[in-house]
Amino acid sequence: MSAPRTTTGLPWLIQGGMGVGVSGWRLARAVARTGQLGVVSGTALDTLLIRVLQSGDPGGHLRRALAAFPVPELADALRERYFVEGGIGTGERFAATPMMTADEACPARSLTVVANFCEVWLAKEGHDGPVGVNYLEKVQLATLPAMFGAILADVDHILVGAGIPAQIPRIATGLARLEPVTARVDVEGDGQPLELRFDPASVLRGAKPGRVVPLRRPGVLAIVSLPALAAYLNRDEETRPDGFVVEGHSAGGHSAPPRGPLSLDEHGDPVYGPRDVPDFAKMTRLGLPFWIAGGQCGPERLREARAAGAAGVQLGSVFALCEESGMDAGLRRRLMDRALAGGLTVHNDPAASPTAFPFKVADLPGTLADPAVGADRARVCDLGYLRTPYRTPRGTIDYRCPAEPRAAYVRKGGDAERTEGRQCLCNGLLATVGFGQRRPRGVVEPPVVTIGQDLDFLRHIAPDGSTYSAETVVRWMSAGLTEAVGART
Repeated sequence: MSAPRTTTGLPWLIQGGMGVGVSGWRLARAVARTGQLGVVSGTALDTLLIRVLQSGDPGGHLRRALAAFPVPELADALRERYFVEGGIGTGERFAATPMMTADEACPARSLTVVANFCEVWLAKEGHDGPVGVNYLEKVQLATLPAMFGAILADVDHILVGAGIPAQIPRIATGLARLEPVTARVDVEGDGQPLELRFDPASVLRGAKPGRVVPLRRPGVLAIVSLPALAAYLNRDEETRPDGFVVEGHSAGGHSAPPRGPLSLDEHGDPVYGPRDVPDFAKMTRLGLPFWIAGGQCGPERLREARAAGAAGVQLGSVFALCEESGMDAGLRRRLMDRALAGGLTVHNDPAASPTAFPFKVADLPGTLADPAVGADRARVCDLGYLRTPYRTPRGTIDYRCPAEPRAAYVRKGGDAERTEGRQCLCNGLLATVGFGQRRPRGVVEPPVVTIGQDLDFLRHIAPDGSTYSAETVVRWMSAGLTEAVGART
């Protein structure tokens, strides 16, 4: 039996996007089948597509999605290039993913379109529940082709955070109309942004007749930390989203830094104060639906959110630990066991992410949180999702990342101090879902595990450490749809 639905037309629960691949199509599909919003992470889907195909594509799911892509020639070329029957051998290296650049002819663009199409198509297969895709504003080079791939697959909502997603509503409208679109891409240390252009026709040439049906513009939900940013986006029709997710700093993954000068507590975590607490009355006055995220797991939290004027809540960590999650099963087990035993620390590390946003890191031995593991890992940047463009002394555009080899970063004009403590999230997060790159001499990239800082829900939903499903989470949370007895009397 599926969980009860409300009649307002809006989901009361959003399953948060968790990359890389933690909120994959299986999880999003399971949530969407209950009538709530299931969200796939749109980060690094091109690499996931390549590595799943090279791993033999168990169940044939990706090949089934590729067969539905509107341009068979493009899908067939990717399948022929990367699919390995039975999977590559143990220890054999995964093929390299072409890195995204600002060049309109960049081969990573078409791969990104196809990968996002496949992920959303699989999440939507076999039901009519709502499916969304989550992107990071910081990963600007991939946004246009990624969004187009998701829109081709009829995605219902696009969620964007980790920055100011002012361009996304306009871009979503243009892509749904199959119009060429442009996006401004920040150039580090330069006041002149790049104008990045993407033309849907560049991908759809050769589309099979009847495969490209009229496209729907998806709803756009901006992920913000405070009403001030929401009000800024809401002031103009071109930047106005269809709703907001107001995310607190205890949520997993990236979080907004505190307002004002940065100070750290005794554990090295950023200190948040009253200025960082959102005023939900101000959110309500904007007149757009919003959902509250970050430490919102539990029926009572849902009840409180709705009483504050929210449409509902967004949850991540509780779904990251459920059986449909893309996280490696062994890591999920260790996280649950340590959390239930009271021995899990989740550090809000201000240095780990190359984006300079604080990033939650679970303290698990054998992962990059282990100082010995981090020290042993040779710095390498072979995926480049968090690279940022910069202008060279000759006026050309190049790319750098503070998690790449220190000498390379400095040679490109970067400040050596910015490399301190940085972790390669691209490789580490892929390892967390079982697709870490194999290096020489049998070395496999170590995982980096991110999760929220409030895991108290485990005492209620899995007190004995047993596995649970996404539907179990939705049904448990649905108790918060009813008013408290005291409120009705």
